[in-house]
Amino acid sequence: MEIQKLVDLQLTMFLMILTGLVLKRLNIISEAGKVSLTDLVIYVILPCNIIKSFMITFNKSILISFGTILIISILIQIMCFFLGKVLYVKCEPEQRKVLHYATVCSNAGFLGNPIAESVFGTMGLAYASIFLIPVRTVMWSAGVATFTESPDKKTLIKRVLTHPCIVAVFIGLLLMFTQVRLPEFLDTSIKSLSNCCTALSMIVIGTILSDVDFKTLVNKTLVYYTILRLVLLPLIVWSGCMILKIDPLVTGVAVILTAMPAGTTTGILASKYNGDATFAVKCVIFSTLVSLVSTPIWSLILT
Repeated sequence: MEIQKLVDLQLTMFLMILTGLVLKRLNIISEAGKVSLTDLVIYVILPCNIIKSFMITFNKSILISFGTILIISILIQIMCFFLGKVLYVKCEPEQRKVLHYATVCSNAGFLGNPIAESVFGTMGLAYASIFLIPVRTVMWSAGVATFTESPDKKTLIKRVLTHPCIVAVFIGLLLMFTQVRLPEFLDTSIKSLSNCCTALSMIVIGTILSDVDFKTLVNKTLVYYTILRLVLLPLIVWSGCMILKIDPLVTGVAVILTAMPAGTTTGILASKYNGDATFAVKCVIFSTLVSLVSTPIWSLILT
């Protein structure tokens, strides 16, 4: 385990966010450019990143461990979904949407694989890829539905199921279970575009952050959410796994990925679907800042 790698990874994210903020302040990226970048990330870059994450070797000899962490991940998503529904009833409607999404969808989708590999090695990376299947599915189904308003459920379901990121999940699952190898040119193209994911996502967050009043970055609601996201949720998962005597490696991966800060897609989707993007970015920034301390602590506890 290298704690320095975890800190470096998160500091790198902040530097990319700062780049987006400066570019927006200098008007190198205009308001129209911000919208275009957001669409590029959601409709092209993220789908490629999702497909790439499923390109792993599916070994039947570790099927039981994969099944265990998959079930744990599903239970965590169900728990987070219902907690997100009941814990923020006193908040304003637009902020409630953001908090619900940010509770269900952490930044494990972006940071999960590199952090799991840094803390637990190659097998940790394989477990993380399985753990993230329900995370990504919920992120682009129930998660998108949080921000998306449609006249009826049929229209909403159609909109969610045809979302590029959900289509990418289906394609990724198919590739993982069939172990079909894509043609070299297609494989290289998907992986190359996927490698742009973190950088472009952080730049988009930075462009949104440029409109934020930093004097209002910290408030009771954000502190409440951050404690829930970074302390209470992983503590619940850790306690459950210890009681059930789950394999330590499976437990470690599940807990460390549950302890991730608010997902960067919180700000991106809030901006895309006219939600409270400013508040969403504050959730991402503040919880990520706090995670610079909490993530290494959880890593030390788990190892």
